[in-house]
Amino acid sequence: MKTDLTKILSVSGYHGLFRYLAQARKGAIVESLSDNTRSCFDLNSKITTLADISIYTMEGEIKLKDVMLKLKDVLGEAEAPSSKSSSDELKALFAKAIPEYDPDKFYVSHMKKIVDWYNCLVKYASLDFVDPEEESGKENGTDDAAESAAEDVAADKVNE
Repeated sequence: MKTDLTKILSVSGYHGLFRYLAQARKGAIVESLSDNTRSCFDLNSKITTLADISIYTMEGEIKLKDVMLKLKDVLGEAEAPSSKSSSDELKALFAKAIPEYDPDKFYVSHMKKIVDWYNCLVKYASLDFVDPEEESGKENGTDDAAESAAEDVAADKVNE
């Protein structure tokens, strides 16, 4: 199954990744990828989708999805080093995967988060990501059907 990074969340102050399930009145209902426990985070929580994250390179920025794919190319089937690994080991990994990363803006603390997320996605989800263009095409088709059904219901109510 493909992973949709727009539905995978990182929540500041909480370890691990979460899958977005639904909107609550005062926040978001999520499910932990690691143990499938459900939680509700309120509006004050700092929630970020992985699709919105980029890292700095000398030429600009690179999306997290592309970073994960480049790490996969370098690591193959192996897991990424632990976030507790030495900073030299993490820098060497990212130098192989993304040689153009900007060391003045992309810190070891960022690398640690990314290897944790990488290992979490490998273990509990997939590195086969949903293509946003492919999804928008599907959504348009479903939205048209849902819109049509909603119009039918509205027309039935008017006719009653």
